[in-house]
Amino acid sequence: MKIHTYKGETVRFEVKYKNRTTIGISIDSYGNIEVQAPKGTPDERVLQLIEEKWDLIQQKIKELKERLHGKQEKIYEHGEKFLYLGNAYPIIIFQDTNITQDHVEFEGETLHIYVKMHEDEKVKQALKRFYYQQCKSLVERSIASYQSKFKIKPRSIRISDSKTTWGTCDSRRQLTFNWRLAMAPREVIDYVVVHEMCHFVHLNHDRSFWRLVGSIMPDYKDKEKWLALSNREMTV
Repeated sequence: MKIHTYKGETVRFEVKYKNRTTIGISIDSYGNIEVQAPKGTPDERVLQLIEEKWDLIQQKIKELKERLHGKQEKIYEHGEKFLYLGNAYPIIIFQDTNITQDHVEFEGETLHIYVKMHEDEKVKQALKRFYYQQCKSLVERSIASYQSKFKIKPRSIRISDSKTTWGTCDSRRQLTFNWRLAMAPREVIDYVVVHEMCHFVHLNHDRSFWRLVGSIMPDYKDKEKWLALSNREMTV
C-alpha cells in the first residue's frame, strides 16, 4: 500500500504490475484505489498518473462518502424506519425524564428509543450509540466464527465513523469497522470481517488476496453488491 499527498489531501493506493502496455487507475465500490501499470513502470510515472487524475479521484471519493453517509433526510418520529441487520424497522420513541441514559432496545419488530427529551438530536445520538454497540458485538462474533480460517488473530478491534470505508486492517493487525455495518445483514458483516482478516495474510488487494477471500466466501461479490446498492439507506 502506497501513500501520496497532493494539494493538501492524502490518498492510499496500491499498484499492480501486469503484462500490459498502458497505465490506468480504478476505484472500486469498496473504496480501494488501484493503479494497473506495465511491468517496470517507474514510481515517478505512477505518482504522475495519480496527480493527473487527482480531481477525478477526489470526486469519486466524495461520491463514495455521500453514499456511505446517505442523503436521505430522516425524521425522528414514531414510524420512521431504520435498518438493522438488513431489515427496516419502525421506531417508537418513549420520553422518560427518569432514565439514566438515552438508549435503544430492539423489540423484534420495532426499535424502542428511550430519551429524556424528545429532540431530534437526542434520538439520533441514541440510535448511533445503539449501532456502535451492536456493530462491536456483531463484528466480534463474526471474527470468532471465522478465526479458525486464520493462524493470526487481530491485535485490536475498533468501531469508527469512517466516511469512506466499511473496514480497514493495518500492518499491526488492528481492525477498524464502520458502525453502519450493524444495519447490514449478518452475512454481509461476515464478508467485511473476512475481507479485513484476509489482510493478515495479504496486505494488498492482489490476486492472491481475492483468491483467499473467495476460498472462504465464494459469493463475496454478492455481499459487495448489497453494500453498493444499500449504502444510501444506511444512515441515521
